[in-house]
Amino acid sequence: MKKIYILLVLICCLLLLFATTLRPKENKVTIKFSSWGSQSEVALLKPLINKFEKENPDIKVEFVHIPQNYFQKLHLLFASNLAPDVVFINNYYLPKYVDANVLEDLTPYIKRDDFFEKSLKGFTIDNKIYAIPRDVSCLVVYYNKDIFDRYKIPYPSDNMTLREFLKTSQQIKEKSHNKVWGTSFETDVLFWMPFLFSNGGALLDDSGKKVLINEKITIDSINFYANLANKYKVAPKKSDSASMTMAQMFLQQKIAMHITGRWLVPKYREEAKFNWDVAQFPKGTKGSIVNIDASGYALSKSSKHKKEAIKFIEFISSNESLKQLTKSGLIVPARKDSAYSKDFLNNNIAPKNAKAFLTAVENGKPTPVNKDYQKFTDKLNIKLEPIFLGKKNACEVLKVPGDEEK
Repeated sequence: MKKIYILLVLICCLLLLFATTLRPKENKVTIKFSSWGSQSEVALLKPLINKFEKENPDIKVEFVHIPQNYFQKLHLLFASNLAPDVVFINNYYLPKYVDANVLEDLTPYIKRDDFFEKSLKGFTIDNKIYAIPRDVSCLVVYYNKDIFDRYKIPYPSDNMTLREFLKTSQQIKEKSHNKVWGTSFETDVLFWMPFLFSNGGALLDDSGKKVLINEKITIDSINFYANLANKYKVAPKKSDSASMTMAQMFLQQKIAMHITGRWLVPKYREEAKFNWDVAQFPKGTKGSIVNIDASGYALSKSSKHKKEAIKFIEFISSNESLKQLTKSGLIVPARKDSAYSKDFLNNNIAPKNAKAFLTAVENGKPTPVNKDYQKFTDKLNIKLEPIFLGKKNACEVLKVPGDEEK
């Protein structure tokens, strides 16, 4: 009886082994996709990845989420030959990677007419497009409608000038008896660049090669911005904000206007206990011209699965994939069909003047960059600190022509 039992066990094992050998082998290709982003953004990306995998059962997408120090860690991955197949990237860092010859030319895979031309320009070097844009970034003026109503001050309009912007900020400060700041104040280059562009100034020429920081119009524009906090005292300096961010101060109704980008819409929709909307950046001598930046999907040259990676890029940059990101309010889509859709131009939810973002893109100027742009702006932020602290005038700090090129 025991022998029969052993024989049955052996037969079962052989049958199991035989069935295993007959089972078709999985030939899944795994591609890696890296991105930064908050948990709320990741929550929007993961269902898209799952949908792609379901539609393409032969491809698995390994999501490499790097929420902090993204580009520093990405540099190490490239240097170690461990670069992801698909890389989420922005226009600031793209030239560095193109110069290192680690990204594929994606020009053959993009339909230019589908995208805002200015989003493509940020990813174009020597007439080659190295990333397919997901979103385009620009600055507008967020404003607290309740504060303006309380003090009977007209709302910021899309035709407001910089002088009128200053006057409005002064009225807010005066009528609130110094309880509410007129506007926000952030010292990163991103936030004061529109003051330069709108007056005809710039940090670099359009080629990104020549430094223009010492031009008179640029110096005057930086002084105007610094004076909002130091001379006119309508914006809070670091010592006035008590370590709060400008977004926190706006939510606590301590500032009436906040110059920032689309990325704060989800937060303000969820947390703001007041009515708010957006308007275009104020007009300078050249009009309302804000800096235009972009983020998108690039392909590593070292990828061993380029065909599958391109398939994923085409999927995740499609109009259908952008819908949830657009509905969330997180981005200004780089695709025109997504940007002009009901999902973006939704009058039933703040901001009602969402078209201001699209007008800003139409009138804005792509930020001129080069492979050393981040290093350049990091040094510039340190150099300009005495100006923004009110210790020095921009004319004193930027008085030597060509100094920034050293």
